[in-house]
Amino acid sequence: MLDQSTIEAAAQALHQAEKNVEPMGQLGLAHPGMTIDDGYAIQQQWTALKLAEGRRVVGRKIGLTSRAMQQMFNLTEPDYGTLFDDQVFAEGSDISVDRFIVPMVEVELAFYLGDRLSGENVTVTDVLRATEYVSPAVELIDARTHRIDPETGKGRQVTDTIADNAACAGIIAGGRPVPPDSVDLRWVGAMLSRNGVIEETGLAGGVLNHPANGIVWLARRFAKHGIDLEPGQVILCGSFTRPVPVRAGDTFHLDYGELGSMGFRFV
Repeated sequence: MLDQSTIEAAAQALHQAEKNVEPMGQLGLAHPGMTIDDGYAIQQQWTALKLAEGRRVVGRKIGLTSRAMQQMFNLTEPDYGTLFDDQVFAEGSDISVDRFIVPMVEVELAFYLGDRLSGENVTVTDVLRATEYVSPAVELIDARTHRIDPETGKGRQVTDTIADNAACAGIIAGGRPVPPDSVDLRWVGAMLSRNGVIEETGLAGGVLNHPANGIVWLARRFAKHGIDLEPGQVILCGSFTRPVPVRAGDTFHLDYGELGSMGFRFV
């Protein structure tokens, strides 16, 4: 484990990188022995910095839910990050690219909790019962450390991604919110177009075989630390498409079939 002063310094560096909109060096290169637990410790310290500045937690995001991504990082489980109030963007809005470093978008479903989820025995049924509604959503991801190190050419490791709040940068929700038992969530599909060209398609079943499974994993993992998933929180369950890069002037449109459509633009 990294010592506390190193963890605090890493969190502060990430905080400044986000504020300055300028990527920093990979933490995994600076600390070759860095572990996944170190990554979460840095993420937690960074979260504390944001809360101290008045930001508010509105939910959680789950990443690395696809088999391909887990194999890429030699993992057997997803990762998670925290959503803050200033990371929520309205459907149809113009979003400034200047507040991000290397933004990308991913297609997801968002679960809005009506009841608390807690304990190490949470099931998919429990998640569906606790969910008030599910809606189409897009996650904005970003990287506050170099995705590719400019000197060595090495891609960042999962420890860097975890420390970097699991790459979380924002959420855009829209379309037609539905009760979780009104559709077969595994078969919810979406088409993502950028500037009129379809870039990605996918099915929500690509997320751990059922999009609620990511929330099961998160609730059980949090239970070990005495943390609950709270009513009113939104949980991004994981992407079922590859990330699509964002450029100034890009207009995105998502078609979720019976769950409606949504759009937004980057300026």
